[in-house]
Amino acid sequence: MSDLEARFEAASESVKQLSKQPSNDVLLQLYSLFKQGRHGDVTGSRPGFTNPVGRAKYDAWAKLKGVGRDDAMQRYIDLVDSLT
Repeated sequence: MSDLEARFEAASESVKQLSKQPSNDVLLQLYSLFKQGRHGDVTGSRPGFTNPVGRAKYDAWAKLKGVGRDDAMQRYIDLVDSLT
């Protein structure tokens, strides 16, 4: 495991213990950066209008299409650090 991956994993654990709940926009950023860093570009089909939460998550992740996994991991770490 690289240093970046170790810091990414540590950030993903520390975000669970934030003292204050982030806004929905920040939560979507965290979700999409985590998914991009862990899995790469979004896959699967976009959820339908009857699943607004799933659709918002999919759309947030889809906006990061083409962003490298290392870049997404670093941006995730930076965002978590700004919240702690």
